[in-house]
Amino acid sequence: MIGEIRYSVDSECSVISEHTCYLQSMNLSAPSQTTTAADSPDSSSFEQRHYIEDVSVLFEMVGLPRMAGRIFGWLLISDPVYQSHSELAKVLQASKGSISTMTRLLIQIGLIERFSLPGQRRDYFRIKPHSWSEIMRLRIAQNSAFLAIAERGLELLHDQPEHLRSRLEEMYDMHAFCKRELPAMLERWEQERRQKHRDPTTA
Repeated sequence: MIGEIRYSVDSECSVISEHTCYLQSMNLSAPSQTTTAADSPDSSSFEQRHYIEDVSVLFEMVGLPRMAGRIFGWLLISDPVYQSHSELAKVLQASKGSISTMTRLLIQIGLIERFSLPGQRRDYFRIKPHSWSEIMRLRIAQNSAFLAIAERGLELLHDQPEHLRSRLEEMYDMHAFCKRELPAMLERWEQERRQKHRDPTTA
């Protein structure tokens, strides 16, 4: 029991240490109480770094690399909204190899896109327009796949007692519910989005 508690504390300290070291690497660790205003880092920049790191933690929670989360976090708040490979590497204090790998991952997921500006040879990255709707459609497709797997499992256990079928029945019922509700939810969202951004001159 003591060993488990020590492991939990050590793991939490490791995450906190990584978070602190990342901020310190960009000279943006929290100013001490004795730091003067003239010596303090810009407050908006400090808050931006913490925002980026908080996004990276969310990415890690769903099984994605933290650096992918940092890139995504910065692209959510950057000005301009598009950033070059070199700009991402500079802002995030990351290697160009890491930026290349993580931007490819984010493009595959469908969260960002690569594009070019007229008259410029280098590429830029930005949050992909309508990406959340596309991700929802992907989830709907994934849900249908899980529903089919649950249905096949129930067919295999069609003559088995209830206590053996209950786990598959719960899986089936949940995904059958999502199959009914998710498309309607997405349709309502897109309708609300269109109304929110409708040109008043065409109303």
